[in-house]
Amino acid sequence: MDGPWADPLRGRFDAARYTGPARAYGVRDSIVVQALHDVGETYDLLAAAADPVELDHGDEPGPVAGVVGWVDLAAPDVADRIAEVRRSPSGGLLVGVRHQVQDEPDPEWLLRPDVVRGVEAVGAAGLVYDVLVRPPQAMAALEIMRRLPEVSFVLDHAGKPDIAGGAWEPWAGWITSLSALPNVAVKLSGLVTEAAPGWKPADILPYARHVLDSFGADRVMYGSDWPVCTLAASYEQVLDLAREAVPAGDRDAVFGATARRVYGLS
Repeated sequence: MDGPWADPLRGRFDAARYTGPARAYGVRDSIVVQALHDVGETYDLLAAAADPVELDHGDEPGPVAGVVGWVDLAAPDVADRIAEVRRSPSGGLLVGVRHQVQDEPDPEWLLRPDVVRGVEAVGAAGLVYDVLVRPPQAMAALEIMRRLPEVSFVLDHAGKPDIAGGAWEPWAGWITSLSALPNVAVKLSGLVTEAAPGWKPADILPYARHVLDSFGADRVMYGSDWPVCTLAASYEQVLDLAREAVPAGDRDAVFGATARRVYGLS
């Protein structure tokens, strides 16, 4: 991980370290998502996902069921690059592609013709495109999702609302607009790090519930955002907060079925 936000996370965060708290809560499968604009990291994630994790009671299949990796969307041969990753020994675990659009200085980066063509290639390969944006890129994200109805999009971290600042609009209206697009799902993730230090559930729950009310449970999926979440909360606190936000009748969808369907997991 690179960038000032990652400095407190220096260290080894591997599948074995994740498995303990995850399985204590009954989590059996997860999707790992890229952090670098580097296809080498994608190959590393795929290889790690294919390895079993050694536990006290023996070897079990690893906890990673799929990988959202990175390729250069603006490359002229982007389709070939996606195909090359998928031909790698564990390339069958690739379920999506992501780029840190939130870090691009151009708020309309997603609408550049070369990038649009790259996102089209992701969809043509049968993969999901994960959208990581902040409010400055929100309208470009809405536009590309409208423009490419054949591509399956997942909005990460509910679009990173400014919870610390107490902002509601235009984020809430934007979420409502996105929910009208059937090719879009959303991750209920990353909200604790958008809240102010010392946050309380009441600070975050209105945002989570607006996502659920807008999209419905069949298009919302839980994400721990581990280990980044540990900058603001423990894995256990994040999962408990999500359980508080999601009605009991919707939990099968939000905590498993939606992600399995959207990412094409068995």
